[in-house]
Amino acid sequence: MLIRADQLAALRRNILIAIPVNLAIAAIALFVSIHSQHSRQGVAWFAAVCVANAMRIAQAWPSIDKKTRETPQFSLHETQRALNRLCLTALFSGLVWALVPVLCNGYTTPQTLFYLTMVCGITAGAITHGTPFARMPSCFILPPLLSVFGCLLYTGGFDRNWLALTVLIYGAALMRFAWQSERAFCETNFLKNQAVTLANSLEEAHSRAVLTAQEMSHRAMHDDLTGLFNRSGFIREITNRLGGGAAPFCLMLLDLDGFSAINDTFGHHSGDRVLIEIARRLSETLRGTFALARLGVDEFAIFHDAQTTDTSPAELATRLITSVAMPLASFDAGRLSACIGLCTGAERDVTELLTHANEALLTAKKTGRGQIYMFDERLRARLEMRRDIERNLRRALEEGEPEVWYQPVFGYDGQKLVSLEALLRWNHPKHGLVPPQEIISTAALSGLAEPLLRYILSSVCLTIQELRARGLTQMRVAINISPREISHLAVDEILLSELARCNCPTSMLEVEITEETALDIRSVQDKLIRLARGGVQISIDDFGVGYATMATLRQSYVNKIKIDRSFVKDIAKSHGNQILVQSILNLGQSLGLQVVAEGVETKDDAACLRRLGCGLLQGHYFLPSVRLEAILERLGLHEQS
Repeated sequence: MLIRADQLAALRRNILIAIPVNLAIAAIALFVSIHSQHSRQGVAWFAAVCVANAMRIAQAWPSIDKKTRETPQFSLHETQRALNRLCLTALFSGLVWALVPVLCNGYTTPQTLFYLTMVCGITAGAITHGTPFARMPSCFILPPLLSVFGCLLYTGGFDRNWLALTVLIYGAALMRFAWQSERAFCETNFLKNQAVTLANSLEEAHSRAVLTAQEMSHRAMHDDLTGLFNRSGFIREITNRLGGGAAPFCLMLLDLDGFSAINDTFGHHSGDRVLIEIARRLSETLRGTFALARLGVDEFAIFHDAQTTDTSPAELATRLITSVAMPLASFDAGRLSACIGLCTGAERDVTELLTHANEALLTAKKTGRGQIYMFDERLRARLEMRRDIERNLRRALEEGEPEVWYQPVFGYDGQKLVSLEALLRWNHPKHGLVPPQEIISTAALSGLAEPLLRYILSSVCLTIQELRARGLTQMRVAINISPREISHLAVDEILLSELARCNCPTSMLEVEITEETALDIRSVQDKLIRLARGGVQISIDDFGVGYATMATLRQSYVNKIKIDRSFVKDIAKSHGNQILVQSILNLGQSLGLQVVAEGVETKDDAACLRRLGCGLLQGHYFLPSVRLEAILERLGLHEQS
């Protein structure tokens, strides 16, 4: 039904564009007929053209937009009837144009060349404007072309007979083009409608998840649902308390575990009831001078002066988790749990307090459900490291401190090295080895994303040159591109220009992107397409934990998918993960994509993946990330000094 509706909408738009051209050509024909002493015939014929075009405009005027297509009253039957009416009016208009011979005595006057050219042009134009639905332009062009054919045969003569045959061939070619164009239109719109449907589904699901948080951020000082402070009100409240109270203070952030499952299972209304109940329980537990707020969908904050209560922060956090875990009387949603991150001290900066508590909360959630974690020196050191990275990264890049190491991808037997993945390593003089993600995120926030990308790419190009020199031209080197880099940098220009400058073949570079990047805006798609057309292989990294769809995997630029390590770890002991990995392998095979299992840590997992038919393996079991020299030594190609 959607394709028919698309055809109808496109035809109506095209008709409204074509009618003025049709009238203009008819007006010129009228002037020519008057000049050639055929005034009466010309005026009558032009009037008929105007009537036919008025009928066509009347049928084309009610354009179909997206809203109209989605109304229940808009049925396939009504769409087909509208198409039939367009064909009938096109046929009537074609019959009027078939009367052109009356303007030139059956194509025998000196104006014959003009009228023949006009008929050929108007029929060709009808085909180009009627490509969505071949039957309509066919109805229009057949009468005038058959009229020309008949007149030429009737007047006879060697030249005219052959010209008549040419008209038939011309008409057949136009008809063939029309039907081929309709088929291409239908195929294109089928894929478009499928992609739009998938995109709308994802957009609706995402919108439902973030709607509450977006609405709350625009409210004044209190949360409409629970009556607690919202973020703005909470920050104002604790700012006032920090200015007049005595230290030490305590800030807690409480996050519900698995709350989204309640929303998904019981609906948002039930989820709201749960939040109201949780807010009530927290309020009852925290009677006194506590400031209580709802900061997010399922995140609450508690602030108080630690000297106003005899209960220790850890004991109070335990009581809060206990109150949350009590069964819900309204419906059976199982037992809820929560994680709490807390910080205490004399710190009077609101932003710093929230940062400390949030670090503790993230650590608690990583530990498991129902956990409590207090901000400590270890977390303080991690925050300090992050800030030092921001201060030192530019200088480190200029002095060449970070290194690019490589982790190989092996073939089915675990011996043949197929490709390398470039991984950033920085041994900070103060903090030691810095996690790559910390470097990348800090670079993005401090405006160093492009210098960092060029730094890594420069090392990768040197590696490609080294591999070429050793005859390993079939081996690719992969570079990870973060979502922020893809969206905000001219990644395609940077990569292709640097490869060209270093005289490195594009076929030896592979770009690994995350699933969320593959689904990003059109500008990202254009960058990836340009890279792929330039010869760079595109891989989807961490496949299975993001939002990639069939539409993404069917993109022409995608060559490979890498199964996320969470599905690979201990796969030999997990029947469920084996089923998931087998499904991904089957999907990759059906789409003609290479599939890599990353994060292979044990012999049993490697053997299990081989049994499942995974031909490309990567992980510490085979070789961790090392310098290029170590890989070349393993291959027996390292030159002894």
